[in-house]
Amino acid sequence: MNVIEKLNSIQNKEMTAKENVEHFIKVIDEKNDSINAFVEKNYEAALKQAEKIDEKIANGEKVGCLSGLVFGIKANINVEDLIVSAASKTLENYKGSYNATVIEKILEEDGIIIGLTNMDEFAAGSSTETSMYGPTENPAAMGRIPGGSSGGSAAAIAAEMCDITLGSDTGGSIRNPASHCGVIGFKPTYGLVSRQGLLDLSMSLDQIGPFANDPSGIALALNTIVDYDSSECTSLHSDIDFTSVLEEKSLEGMKIAVCNDFIEVTDDKINKVVNKAIQKLVDAGAELVEVSFNHLELCLPTYYLINYVEFFSATRKYDGRDYGYRIEEVCGEEVLRRIKMGSLISQKEYSGKYYKKALQARSLIRNEINAMLENVDLIVGPTVPKLPHKIGEELTPMEMYAYDILTVIANLGGIPAGSIKAGEVDDIPVGLQIQAKPLDDLKIIKAMSVLSNL
Repeated sequence: MNVIEKLNSIQNKEMTAKENVEHFIKVIDEKNDSINAFVEKNYEAALKQAEKIDEKIANGEKVGCLSGLVFGIKANINVEDLIVSAASKTLENYKGSYNATVIEKILEEDGIIIGLTNMDEFAAGSSTETSMYGPTENPAAMGRIPGGSSGGSAAAIAAEMCDITLGSDTGGSIRNPASHCGVIGFKPTYGLVSRQGLLDLSMSLDQIGPFANDPSGIALALNTIVDYDSSECTSLHSDIDFTSVLEEKSLEGMKIAVCNDFIEVTDDKINKVVNKAIQKLVDAGAELVEVSFNHLELCLPTYYLINYVEFFSATRKYDGRDYGYRIEEVCGEEVLRRIKMGSLISQKEYSGKYYKKALQARSLIRNEINAMLENVDLIVGPTVPKLPHKIGEELTPMEMYAYDILTVIANLGGIPAGSIKAGEVDDIPVGLQIQAKPLDDLKIIKAMSVLSNL
């Protein structure tokens, strides 16, 4: 049963919202000790909310578009009365005093929040090993990382602990773990989803998005969280119905592109699996063309220079006075590295040398991304260039950052991108990344739906 079928069964009284919550409580209680996907549980409130939804359905009252569906939320998105720690000791006692805009929208549509999911500390990582709660296991490849920084959200879906989860994506933090865990993850066009209530890592790159096991879960979540927010300066207007393409079986008239520059930096075994998934899109009617990308080597340094400076700025509020501890005194190694680098680059004598040049490089990269997409509908290829390492394996910072080489492009360009399972290499999932022009998010959902319907 996919997510939209479950929604219909709840609304048609074939199952209750409470039964759905009780089922997931049982699964979480059985699996979470070994997987460590959830770090904060909201069982009592979830059950009460489910009972109210069931009562409305029984009385014939109107219910929301998510009625009875169960959500897990990344622990850097504010949920009132839950410990929103961003997996950092800095905020280990910070109880959310309000709901982020995306949470308000989910609750308004009768979605149910069952808890908060694990992540890399302050979203600074690609493995979910830097959390103060300990690492998250990859349910699809036990003993290996689930990816990051939204690893708990991806793992919760892979372990079938809830219907939908939310994560945040700054340089691939939704798509990377979606690929490693074999689930679907989606980063919308920058500005389509309000960031109000997200503890920012890099405000010009961050975007909230969903995970699910099938495209209908992604579409239902997007229909709720994609909306204009007057309190958010980057917010865009949209009237996209993401469920409108869920029955699609053909890609006739759609032009998809592969980029050899992406293939060259990716493990050969992953490329073989990804190519088979791309061939399925061609078999469904898509026309395949080749494009080139001349600035791939610029992407990681540009991304991290911007990330360092914006993260340093964002962390100045964690000074130990208003709430939490002083971040530099309690944070982990990777967070401290980014703070120190951001502090250095922000200094007057370095800002022109590094940060301003990084912003110039981003403009160059963005122009090339737009040129790549000018005559095609989608760019398809591998999500992550290598397989996830084993938990606890020592990697240098540069080896860790290399996971992001194919995902940072979408954040630098502000374009939509998603990852869907392409297949497996040595029993480990690998993802197909699908990218589109700004505001062409629906085309990605259509391609994912066609793949799922084959």
